[in-house]
Amino acid sequence: MNGGRDIDLAQLAKQRAQRYRNLVLLGRIGTLVIFLGLWQILTDLKIVDPFFFGSPIGIVKRLGDWFVNGTAYGSFWYQIWVTMEESILGFVFGVLAGVFFGVLLGEIPLLSDIMTPYIKMVNALPRIVLGSIFVIWLGLGLPSKVMLAAVLVFFVVFFNAYQGVKSVDRNLVAHARILGASRLDLVRHVVVPSATSWIIASLHVALGFSIIGAIVGEFLGAQHGLGLVISTAQNNFDTNGVFGAMLVIGVIAISAEGLMGLAEKRLLAWRPASANDGARNSI
Repeated sequence: MNGGRDIDLAQLAKQRAQRYRNLVLLGRIGTLVIFLGLWQILTDLKIVDPFFFGSPIGIVKRLGDWFVNGTAYGSFWYQIWVTMEESILGFVFGVLAGVFFGVLLGEIPLLSDIMTPYIKMVNALPRIVLGSIFVIWLGLGLPSKVMLAAVLVFFVVFFNAYQGVKSVDRNLVAHARILGASRLDLVRHVVVPSATSWIIASLHVALGFSIIGAIVGEFLGAQHGLGLVISTAQNNFDTNGVFGAMLVIGVIAISAEGLMGLAEKRLLAWRPASANDGARNSI
């Protein structure tokens, strides 16, 4: 009897989780439909000026024209790819550097004390200033955009990795040393695995920052990319074009976030599920 009751409770939990997912999906779709509907009505009635505020239909038409006929800088698909390439490379380099230096400084207090003021100073610099410097140093091509994206990603990952290393259970470290583990063994088998949750948590924010870095870099000066498309649309007072490019960026970010969520589940499969994971794992 207890076995049957457990099955019923499990089925009930699944049903409740499914109802929650359906409610969330309905809420998201409803919010989008209401927002776009009100926006279109307000522009049709000229309550807001479509020249300055654009309109959903105008955005769709502009995107359709770009996808079919391209932009002033070539295929719209190519502009999307350039921005994605810059974001991906910046993300990868920024994550690798952030994890490496976060673990290094977390494990060597002396080095941390020496470098901390300089890291905080660089982190306080406005990113648009760094972007301008990178354009001067590296030109209008891909390297300057990758560098800016990598810098934005680096600081997010670095501080999380550093804090993750500092939060490692010292009892585990002590036990590993008693068993004869070397410093490298401690880092590989104790420190890094223990800090993984901190590092993975930072990747969601870092992913968005990599896209922001690429777009800002293109906005400052570029030969291709969505940032250049937005800059051109702005200069031409093409509001629908600005919103259209922003929509594409948003779709890219949401898609990348979904992939990151799948990777997180694989990497943190060992972590016990929280009470709300069953209802929220689809969000």
